[in-house]
Amino acid sequence: MAHAPGLLNPAFFLGRAELLGWINESLGTRVAKVEDTCNGAIACQLMDALHGGCVPMKKVDFNARNEYDMINNYKVLQEAFLKQNVDKYIEVTKLIKGKPLDNIEFMQWFKSYFDSVTNGHAITDYDGPGRRAASKSGDMKQQSAGAAPKLQRMADQTRTAPPAPIVRKSSTTGPPARTIGIAPSKDVDHLATQLGELRTRTSEMEKEKDFYYSKLRDVELLCQTPGLATQFPVLAKVEAILYAATADEGRQILIDTQQEMVGGVFLDEPSST
Repeated sequence: MAHAPGLLNPAFFLGRAELLGWINESLGTRVAKVEDTCNGAIACQLMDALHGGCVPMKKVDFNARNEYDMINNYKVLQEAFLKQNVDKYIEVTKLIKGKPLDNIEFMQWFKSYFDSVTNGHAITDYDGPGRRAASKSGDMKQQSAGAAPKLQRMADQTRTAPPAPIVRKSSTTGPPARTIGIAPSKDVDHLATQLGELRTRTSEMEKEKDFYYSKLRDVELLCQTPGLATQFPVLAKVEAILYAATADEGRQILIDTQQEMVGGVFLDEPSST
């Protein structure tokens, strides 16, 4: 099976703009937000671009807006993964909610897989619009195809909202007529609050990611310092853990190294006594 990319794969540190540029250039789309990929259709087409014929595009719905249709797209994607022996678990329930972070992480993984297949080269001979035209509902409509079901329901409610009040001039003298406004809905206020919290969490997580990445990069540079690896063989083992494709593989290298060098396995915090 195709293994997951290593921890230090550059794709895992791409931002929104780089991911969108890669998607739009590869597929000939005009995706404006990474969360617009939440219905799974873009991921299906990326697999189609990489492995021509592995995705039955007639089953892919680029305009899926409800959970049922989105899940069907991810079923098509999972079948394509199985055909190509791609060992990747898809967290469908998270992705279809349209939250930016979950979809960014999935597209970062997809970029790393894409580069592993193409050796980092762009695909220039793929007819993205033509393949989408053959899909279940045709090419992506102007409205964002990745709108999450909850946001779509709110849009429907907005369209059916009562008209604004009409102010009529009073025929009698006295205080002017007052306009009675419509208070913002609780749903809108709640979403605005959630958006603010999400932006804050995203900023904090990006800072934390940069912090840990800088530490990993320092360790990597130390392991690659000329002459040190010959003096300290354990550095080669540390580097092997950094480049392990999976957490299980990295843990096994740790266990084997401990047994080889100190004759035992120490996976917990060492005792001070």
